[in-house]
Amino acid sequence: MLYSILKGAGKYLPQRIVTNAEISRTLDTSDEWIQRRTGIKQRHIAAQDEYTSDLAVRAAQQALQSAGISSDAIDLVLVATVSPDRTFPSTAALVQGKLSISRGMAFDINAVCSGFLYAVTIADALLKQRQATCALVIGAETFSRLLNWSDRTTAPLFGDGAGAIVLKAEDHETPTGVLSSLLCADGRQWELLYTDGGPSLNQKAGVTRMQGREIFRQAVEKMSVSIQDLVAQTKISLKDIAWLIPHQANARIIEAVAERLSFPIERVLITVDRHANTSAASIPLAVVDSLASGRLVPGQYVLYTAIGAGLTWGAVLMRL
Repeated sequence: MLYSILKGAGKYLPQRIVTNAEISRTLDTSDEWIQRRTGIKQRHIAAQDEYTSDLAVRAAQQALQSAGISSDAIDLVLVATVSPDRTFPSTAALVQGKLSISRGMAFDINAVCSGFLYAVTIADALLKQRQATCALVIGAETFSRLLNWSDRTTAPLFGDGAGAIVLKAEDHETPTGVLSSLLCADGRQWELLYTDGGPSLNQKAGVTRMQGREIFRQAVEKMSVSIQDLVAQTKISLKDIAWLIPHQANARIIEAVAERLSFPIERVLITVDRHANTSAASIPLAVVDSLASGRLVPGQYVLYTAIGAGLTWGAVLMRL
């Protein structure tokens, strides 16, 4: 059987770190309030001359080095983002060009915070259909540019960064790599989380608007159910999962999902305290950190889950 195997991973975080204390100097909030409600302590913010494609390239280069694979081997570049450099061409095309890749496909995916899951699922399908042989799957965001920095309900929650993985199509006798995916969307609920701008709407990128309490409720419910549904359609039980890697939006959401599933919190990877919500980049950033720390090892079953604006949500099961 042909499987999409994780060969390497990389990340990039902008140099500038903005702490809660710094934010509280301009907003009616405090470090204690932000940490108590979200678990966030700090976030990285891109420099003025740093673009999403720059973050993506740095993460991709590290992923390629980690995989021991040359960029010449890549024939599929997917970038999950809601903060592209330009309306067009795609950020993926810009990344492809900056890495001197001249063959295969390159395109962006906009499923907001679920974008990385959507990208992994699409890459897996194309690899298994032999439409490509080796894929760069990247989540990259300069989300700070979609914020109203005087809005205390959204400004402290988000950060910038990029994470990338290399998936390669390989034949294996036993199931490994990307094993199963479950993706969902409900566009009727778009007003829960959105930007108030767009090229067709008003020729502006807009800023983020969010109904926080309802998003919290939806996140806990939909991520929990998607995990249960995905596990139910496989021969793997939750007890077999070594690590749960959820979208890093809010530590309280993550804790509530673990509690609802009766999943041990010590087997849930949490990086939101250091990165804040980096949208499509949050899961691959957590993957890289966990690989570097030695918590993720070959043979483990790992489950990813996320929810994003749209609403979009889902889960992906992988065996390392």
